[in-house]
Amino acid sequence: MTSLFEEVPVSIDGDIPTTRVEVKVNGERRAAEIEPRLLLAHLLRNGFKLTGTHTGCDTTNCGACTVLLDGEPVKSCTVFAVQANGHEVTTVEGLASSEQLHPVQEGFKDEHGLQCGFCTPGMMLSAVALLNENDNPTEDEVRWALSGNLCRCTGYQNIVKAVIWAGAKMRGEA
Repeated sequence: MTSLFEEVPVSIDGDIPTTRVEVKVNGERRAAEIEPRLLLAHLLRNGFKLTGTHTGCDTTNCGACTVLLDGEPVKSCTVFAVQANGHEVTTVEGLASSEQLHPVQEGFKDEHGLQCGFCTPGMMLSAVALLNENDNPTEDEVRWALSGNLCRCTGYQNIVKAVIWAGAKMRGEA
């Protein structure tokens, strides 16, 4: 080989290998036959039709694709769907019950923590992860927890207020 790669003949049958994944998404067991290169964000949006998971940059910069993987926030645009096999994923669609908003969703609504809404699902899931660990965070702790999520509209102040409000609600103080 004289270069960085060596071209190989195209497969005659053209079959692309697939693998089966089983993921618990928002409490429901789901399965799909996928190519190993498929990103979790694309499985959620295109495969499972959970379009609350937004894709903005595909480089982990914006955080719009943030979901919870076994309770931890991950940027689903850089997680392969096969890595979620056998694990639990929570998307923004899984936060509210049929009767009630999650406190974080309620906080974003009541404290005006959203404008265009593009970053909101990722922000909410990062906030949920923080509040599950610490339901009484300081403003600095909220800002640090949300630092991987970009918002181009709000200036963050109302988002921070929304998360602090949600923590108070979770503690029974709001």
